[in-house]
Amino acid sequence: MKATARAHTNIALIKYWGKRNESLILPANSNLSVTLDGFSTETTVHFQEGLKKDSFRLNEQNVEGDALGKVAVFLDKVRALSGKEIYAQVQSVNHVPTAAGFASSASGLAALAAASSKAIGLSLDDTELSRLARQGSGSASRSIFGGFVEWQMGEREDGSDSFAVQIADKSHWDIRIAAVVLSKTEKKVSSREGMRRTVETSPFYAGWLEQTAKDLQEIKQAIKVKDFEKMGSVAEANCMRMHATTLGANPPFTYWQDTTMRVMQTVQSLREQGIPAFFTIDAGPNVKVLYLPEDEDKLKKQLQATEGVEDIIISKPGSGISYR
Repeated sequence: MKATARAHTNIALIKYWGKRNESLILPANSNLSVTLDGFSTETTVHFQEGLKKDSFRLNEQNVEGDALGKVAVFLDKVRALSGKEIYAQVQSVNHVPTAAGFASSASGLAALAAASSKAIGLSLDDTELSRLARQGSGSASRSIFGGFVEWQMGEREDGSDSFAVQIADKSHWDIRIAAVVLSKTEKKVSSREGMRRTVETSPFYAGWLEQTAKDLQEIKQAIKVKDFEKMGSVAEANCMRMHATTLGANPPFTYWQDTTMRVMQTVQSLREQGIPAFFTIDAGPNVKVLYLPEDEDKLKKQLQATEGVEDIIISKPGSGISYR
């Protein structure tokens, strides 16, 4: 009863920001991402008779407390689906900076969902696996798939129609995503807390939801016809509106640092030079830059020259779940 799965993280081009149901992790809006080949988590789950509790090792370190509790709660869902009461050893290697805005929970929970369900003997299709992964981390529902992925918010109270679907595979479009690493430290306001505070207190949130529905339809069409400037401009504007909602929260907060702003200004300068490049930022300080392969040398040179940039990691659209 052992299986190993690898999942890649994703970056939302249309943001998931806010829940309509906290306990079931149901989003307040449908959203869309691209899976990245440059960041991944590989997880092995070994269910064994005789164990009295679950254990968790992350990057060769034993994990206790809340992080172990989150894994155990998720494994309870897998056990409930299988009808088997058996505990597991979980070992995970995370090739993503944790809690710094690179959606490590997406690849982590997607890999856990895939490995644990296979190890315990469940035969889940991708839709069922996406629905399961969502219950651990919302963005993990998207990391089941490669390429461009829409997480449909659904309407049912039980969440049965809230899962991700692939709208284009990784070979559809040869674009690049530069992850600009500014800080590997953990952020002060978690994504979950930031969403909750924004939904409950920001007067800008209703407008965000209304516009995001329009953004989603525009970007899906842009991806379909490979209109890069349209896709990039919609993604960048959607990102800015999401972060504006956090400034309207009570108390207000932001994930940006001084360097975040400098990178944004570098990207705007690249556009003024005729290089189509667009930024997006999730719940963290780090910036992801969308661009075309032929512009990579110029873009990397200018980003590397930006004060405060620690590293630049280049990705292409990546694959969905894989097993070994």
